Amino acid sequence: MSPSRPFFDSPSGEFDTGQILFEAIPLAKLVAGIGVAALLPQLVHWLFVELFSITPALGFVFTLATQFVLAVGTGLVLIYVVVRAHQLADQ
Repeated sequence: MSPSRPFFDSPSGEFDTGQILFEAIPLAKLVAGIGVAALLPQLVHWLFVELFSITPALGFVFTLATQFVLAVGTGLVLIYVVVRAHQLADQ
């Protein structure tokens, strides 16, 4: 007997769109949350450097902070995907 494929209806062989949405929505929320978190250092950069004309050298620090948030966020998303894939494989 061949193993069942996770996102396909067994009898018809078509995509199970309900299951796809069930898996995609939490992932999209996680990605959006990380995107918002990455925008915060850029917002602070814009406020301090552009609006208040504080030294532009701080721009480098805020850029590094944004890159760090994006790198850690990417790792979190990848860990979530791997753990969820293992959970689906065990079902």
